[in-house]
Amino acid sequence: MSNSHEIQAQLNLPLDRYTLSVEISLSRHVTGIFGISGSGKTSLLETIAGLRRGAQGMLRLGDDVWQDTSRKTFLAPERRNIGYVPQDGLLFPHRNVRANLTLGQRRARLQGQDVEALQQEVIALLELDKLLERRVDTLSGGERQRVALGRALCSGPRLLLLDEPLAALDHGMRRRLLPFLRTIRQSFDIPMLLVSHDPIEVQALCDDLVVLRDGQVVARGEPRVTLMQASRNAAEFAHLIENVLPCRFDHHEGEATLVRIGANGDGPLLTMPRVSDAEAPSQMVAIRSQDIIISIPRPNGLSARNIVPAVVRRIAESGKKFLAFCAVDGCAVELAVEVTAASLQELDINPETPVFLIIKASALELC
Repeated sequence: MSNSHEIQAQLNLPLDRYTLSVEISLSRHVTGIFGISGSGKTSLLETIAGLRRGAQGMLRLGDDVWQDTSRKTFLAPERRNIGYVPQDGLLFPHRNVRANLTLGQRRARLQGQDVEALQQEVIALLELDKLLERRVDTLSGGERQRVALGRALCSGPRLLLLDEPLAALDHGMRRRLLPFLRTIRQSFDIPMLLVSHDPIEVQALCDDLVVLRDGQVVARGEPRVTLMQASRNAAEFAHLIENVLPCRFDHHEGEATLVRIGANGDGPLLTMPRVSDAEAPSQMVAIRSQDIIISIPRPNGLSARNIVPAVVRRIAESGKKFLAFCAVDGCAVELAVEVTAASLQELDINPETPVFLIIKASALELC
């Protein structure tokens, strides 16, 4: 008997510019589907959901075959028990939040689930209790997406499909919603497929990552390593490497917030622009590789608040530039720093070179 959470797909779908061709087996809790616009991400999700016909091949979840063209098998979308959250949420704007949440309960009830207990759990996890009587058309974009996530979960799905659920939101709202997605990841024992073009998002949420380019899988594996692999192989992915690190809130200091990076909170103390008390408990901080500067001598007389001693462990090509991966005491994840070939030569940077990393406070953001 196969893993009940394992997704197996061997699919070929003719599209306008290319044929989407995917052969994958996914069993990790959250799998990211990553790529630039037009790479086939949404088409793949719609095919898995049964919303797009025309694909040849096989698709199954655990022992349940959803599609097998060799046997002329095709399970209708409503029978696949999928929770689907598109970019725009597709809520009923004239109804209130409670009514939208209950729309999926019929399917959960047919499966013998305690729909009232499930709904209460979802309401608590997504902090929807104060929104229940409000009409959807009065909600903010972030509130609507939380309701869309809640509606999908209230149906008791075996698989959750998230098609760029944060893409339509502004930068600040996206970062405020990431903790809710992590809460779903931790609280529900269901596999999830997350379509995204945001490297910070996939590293913060995903256990596994599939990179698509023109309908083909060009990289697959642990998110950070896979992004680096993709950046070496295609120009459009050259600047994807980001540093997404575990952190712990330490304290506020005037207009600044201080966090310690590292899973155990024993890494260096970093300063960033002050965040609200609601955001402070966030468990991850993002720093773009191009926002870190390497210095060989300890710099003096700088306005930058964060100067961190480190050791270069390895150097890798990334498009036309290079990434120096630097080890920092108390942090299990190496920080990736974007450098040019000229800088490597002028500073004589090699593996095991001790350096100082200069990070502007404004370069840090919680996620």
